Amino acid sequence: MIIPYESLKPLLFKLQPETAHHLVECLLRTANLCPIAFNGWTEKHFITDDILKQELFGREFLNPVGLAAGFDKNATMIRGMQALGYGYTEIGTLTPKPQPGNPKPRMWRHIEEESLQNAMGFNNEGLLAVQKRLQALYPFSTPIGINIGKNKVTPEHEAIHDYTTLIKALHGLGDYLVINISSPNTPGLRDLQNEQFITTLFTEAKSLTEKPILLKIAPDMEPQQAVDLTALAVEKGADGIIATNTTIDYSLVGQPQNIGGLSGRVLQPKSRAIFEAIAKELYGKTVLISAGGIDSAEEAYKRIRAGASLVQVFTAMIFKGPELIRDINLGLIELLKRDGYANITEAIGADRKS
Repeated sequence: MIIPYESLKPLLFKLQPETAHHLVECLLRTANLCPIAFNGWTEKHFITDDILKQELFGREFLNPVGLAAGFDKNATMIRGMQALGYGYTEIGTLTPKPQPGNPKPRMWRHIEEESLQNAMGFNNEGLLAVQKRLQALYPFSTPIGINIGKNKVTPEHEAIHDYTTLIKALHGLGDYLVINISSPNTPGLRDLQNEQFITTLFTEAKSLTEKPILLKIAPDMEPQQAVDLTALAVEKGADGIIATNTTIDYSLVGQPQNIGGLSGRVLQPKSRAIFEAIAKELYGKTVLISAGGIDSAEEAYKRIRAGASLVQVFTAMIFKGPELIRDINLGLIELLKRDGYANITEAIGADRKS
């Protein structure tokens, strides 16, 4: 960037978080209109090295750091995310029908804690709008994940239809799909984190597509409950687990709102602990992706050694700036070489093997 992010951040932070996000989106979506204008950004930020490359879901991941769902809800910034250095982008959460989300304000910064609190409520433009964008873009040079959820107005007993509708329409337009039943911002959604729903959903989903389908879980359940739920999902056909979504443990910040989920640095210990519990059970049995509080190469490397094939970053970029993804990937190269690994696949789950 021409102006250092640390100089821009105070100005951005004077804006409401959602307003700042829209400004960034306007900038990054221009990459769709004039990709060549972002070539310099891509050359600077996108780090690729043979040591970082791996094959997953039938695609090559040039680096393991992806964008977590929630930032690019409508598939408008995929090119822009690549220019910022992300090795893959997960769009969404997407619902069948467009929905405005929860009333504003619905996002807050906790600056001292380098964390966000959001109660967005799956605001998105809906299946048809996003499907059209993906049809114009896919297949893309870096992998695309599609995070899907149910509409707020859909009763719990009909939720399965929202997920299957999205899978049918989108499975040919992304490299993997993610079942999101762990957001705290749609009433009753986390209640779907149960054995009956998981069994029914993955049984139906796997009959609809051969594309990988993953489950994203919340960090607020007991570790053994998380292990049992994710093990069941894998048994029923899940091709991977993403741990974790945001937390509703408001004691982690000094001045919390009473709605929404917390992401960022305060989520780090809780997310890492849940991931560790799941990895002890499922490493080697499925693909594991770690998200939540990852803000450095060192933290990303801990998750990789714990069993994560991929990691996801969102909130930390807002506080640390667009150089972060580049710095994480460069740091991972150094850490992998320090420990004598020729490729990242040798480091994945290293702590599970010792």
